Amino acid sequence: MKYLLIACLAFLNMQVACAQADPPGPYLFCYFKNNGQDGLHLAYSYDGYSFTALKNDSSFLKPVVSKDKLMRDPCILRGADGQFHMVWTVSWNAKGIGYASSPDLIHWGEQQYVPVMEQKDSARNCWAPEITYDVKNKQYMIYWATTITGKFPADTAVEKGYNHRIYYVTTKDFKQFSKTKLLYDPGFNVIDASIVPDGKRFIMFLKDETLRPVAQKNIHIAVSDQLTTGFSKPSPPITGNYWAEGPTAIRIDGQWIVFFDKYRDHKYGAVASKDLINWTDISDKIRMPPGLRHGTVFRITRDELTVLLK
Repeated sequence: MKYLLIACLAFLNMQVACAQADPPGPYLFCYFKNNGQDGLHLAYSYDGYSFTALKNDSSFLKPVVSKDKLMRDPCILRGADGQFHMVWTVSWNAKGIGYASSPDLIHWGEQQYVPVMEQKDSARNCWAPEITYDVKNKQYMIYWATTITGKFPADTAVEKGYNHRIYYVTTKDFKQFSKTKLLYDPGFNVIDASIVPDGKRFIMFLKDETLRPVAQKNIHIAVSDQLTTGFSKPSPPITGNYWAEGPTAIRIDGQWIVFFDKYRDHKYGAVASKDLINWTDISDKIRMPPGLRHGTVFRITRDELTVLLK
């Protein structure tokens, strides 16, 4: 009887563990190549480590908005409405971002230029926009990095006068947007914020863009109980002795995997952690399409992947 009880408890614990485990793939990675002129690229994976380009690594969507017509740093999020919503960098120096939506990642609606910083005469750019959904407030937050000339004290740590902070707008329908506000100022030049929900809190992965006197160019974490405010001071770097940018994170098999662009080395890297404190470099375990640049990882269904493979 004793051993039967132990066995039953073990079985129940296993069932609970399985119920709490992260759902399996497939996974998709959206990205750009070269300078982003040819548009959106997609790669898939069943295990979240080895990704294969779809459509022979050709574009799924050509950029048409803004003067430069670029589609850099794409971020795709499946919304509460079931649609895939995408934002991207349209130019090196535009005051707005690109937006489009799709039911299946193949057929896309009209591309829109969202003028999120047009009201700021001294804004220089809008880089690497991303989207996060706020379940509690039933709204989306779009956020990006901008330099506003003279807004923050200039110092020798910035290059070409860029001194970014993270700004945001909120929307419920991608038609009407809130007033642009400052989201995060860690006290240094910061870009490439990527925020994911973690229970009742939000985890921001971000890049320290400091160049001098000692180059940082590494990824950190900040945490908040609210999506639009209250993010903590950045953690120590979670990446190693190389330049990294464009973090994107997902949970796989009970641990966090953060992918990032090792842009000076022309390859991708990744680190893993179970507690967001202790990190292990697993760059040697991932496989990405050649030439892949700053993108976002997310889950799709097997039916959706079957359609994409066709």
